[in-house]
Amino acid sequence: MKRFKKVYIEITSVCNLACSFCPPTERAAKFIKPEDFAHTLEEIKPHTDHIYLHVKGEPMLHPRLEELLQLAHDKGFKVNMTTNGTLIRKVQDKLLGHPALRQINFSLHSFDGHEGSEDKEGYLTGILSFAKEAVLRSGIVISLRLWNLDEDNSTNLQRSRNRELLGMIEQEFGLDFKIEERIERGKGIKVAERIFLNLDHEFQWPDLKAPADDGKGFCYALRSQAAVLVDGTVVPCCLDGEGVIALGNLHREAFSDIIENERSNGLYDGFSRGEAVEELCKRCGYRQRFG
Repeated sequence: MKRFKKVYIEITSVCNLACSFCPPTERAAKFIKPEDFAHTLEEIKPHTDHIYLHVKGEPMLHPRLEELLQLAHDKGFKVNMTTNGTLIRKVQDKLLGHPALRQINFSLHSFDGHEGSEDKEGYLTGILSFAKEAVLRSGIVISLRLWNLDEDNSTNLQRSRNRELLGMIEQEFGLDFKIEERIERGKGIKVAERIFLNLDHEFQWPDLKAPADDGKGFCYALRSQAAVLVDGTVVPCCLDGEGVIALGNLHREAFSDIIENERSNGLYDGFSRGEAVEELCKRCGYRQRFG
């Protein structure tokens, strides 16, 4: 039986922002029902202990988020959540100290990525205030993500939008160094106990309209992770935001069968040979990180 390091569960396809780096989904707007979430948890339980509330959409928009977290906790899951952070003040009372939460990732690049964002200081202050309180009241880990670097990190970081954010973080945590001095792609910078800053290049979602490469390389899709979209569609990873590689639907067949079907095994075996067999995978730059 396959065991995954994590399974992504999309609890809504709806987002409150329109970021330049994240193309809006063409799928129907939907919020997962608690009973469907519970069913999803039952289906994936033999395969993982960690779930990530993320693919597309903003999880903090879900009106029954606290109920979903409790369901996850009752079934023994540890929960990671990725958010743009704009709603943290509204939902923080539901999250602070919740035993299900293991980690929350705040995508700070969402502020500048969304045209019309206002009050950067208020936005970041709300996130940092929550981060400090969450660490104080629980064992939660906070990851502050700034994924808008170009190939020349120094040029990008000198832009005022990043320096303003970084300066506020340095001041808030009393850092005695400039964050630019500690950048190492793929590694977090510890700014406080269980609070990390992660800087990386701007992310490009794979797209069938993009040119394909030679398909050579390796990926952890269906090896360390899988994902379930809000309607129950199972896809091999969190980067298939449109369900292009739809392996099956766990509301109609068992998750265990889906991840072992012909298409799933073909994808898995292909990467074992160092070859992408799916057209979307041939257009995914993330795969190139693994050779």
